[in-house]
Amino acid sequence: MVLDKPKQPLQLRDVPRPNAGRGQLIVRVVTCAVCRTDLHVVDGELPDPKLPLILGHQIVGRVQGIGEETDSKFQIGDRVGIPWLGWTDGECAYCRSGRENLCDKARFTGYTINGGYAEFTVADARFCFPLPERYNDVEVAPLLCAGLIGYRSYRKTGNARRLGIYGFGNAAHLIAQVVLYEGRDLFVFTRPGDTKTQQNAKTLGAKWAGGSDEMPPEKLDAAIIFASVGPLVPTALRALAKGGIVVCGGIHMSDIPSFPYADLWEERVITSVANLTRRDADEFLQLAPRVPVKAHTETFPLEQANTALDRFRAGKLSGTAVLVMDGN
Repeated sequence: MVLDKPKQPLQLRDVPRPNAGRGQLIVRVVTCAVCRTDLHVVDGELPDPKLPLILGHQIVGRVQGIGEETDSKFQIGDRVGIPWLGWTDGECAYCRSGRENLCDKARFTGYTINGGYAEFTVADARFCFPLPERYNDVEVAPLLCAGLIGYRSYRKTGNARRLGIYGFGNAAHLIAQVVLYEGRDLFVFTRPGDTKTQQNAKTLGAKWAGGSDEMPPEKLDAAIIFASVGPLVPTALRALAKGGIVVCGGIHMSDIPSFPYADLWEERVITSVANLTRRDADEFLQLAPRVPVKAHTETFPLEQANTALDRFRAGKLSGTAVLVMDGN
């Protein structure tokens, strides 16, 4: 499944089985979850993708080949997860200070290197992860981006007792389960009038759920914005208590409108989340089965990747779309 040009439908093309280079794994893809970032790439909202490009960065597969000088923690047949962050140089100031997610030379699965809308892929072994046995191949796929970026966003909120989440999609649903597991008060904001999603949030355990045009009944200590809607930033700021933080959890967001300094004053903070680190993956994949974090999924064969993307864009999915490869 190869993207030839931005803003054009994906076209199936025969792709030869890859070879493993030094430090790499050949992975037979079993499942690959569909992410909103895939839409941002297809719709041309993220600049300069590798073209032609195979999308997909929530990959679950089995090791089929191991290149020279590859970390011996993996063996043929092992199940591995391949996330968004696919390679860093390991030498820059960011990498050496534990901030490899900010590496200027970083490469990203399904964006600047080929991803998992395919039967086989090649990945740097250092950026592959063993997966919790508790989950099957479909269940675990959404944890590899929606789960990981949600986890990094959540950890940026520190010890916030009252946490608001704007946009209750895949990432929000997954991390909300961690929020409640750790005993925080959860406040959920949806599109105005989306009473179905609001009720789902309350059923999950949210203390309050309402439209993004509403103020919560209590001031928030932190808010995470998963919706790619810039005007939600000043809205969320106004919902914060003193010293609160707004975390923008998306890789793409529309422009943030101007707002009065008074909304930011009293040591409120706005921050973004860029990518993820291997530490995030290690921590979250250990935590998820203890909660346990559960994803709602809807499966599609690889040949229906366009259908999955179209339904995602139109908001017509009943859960996270997961592509399932032939024979799995």
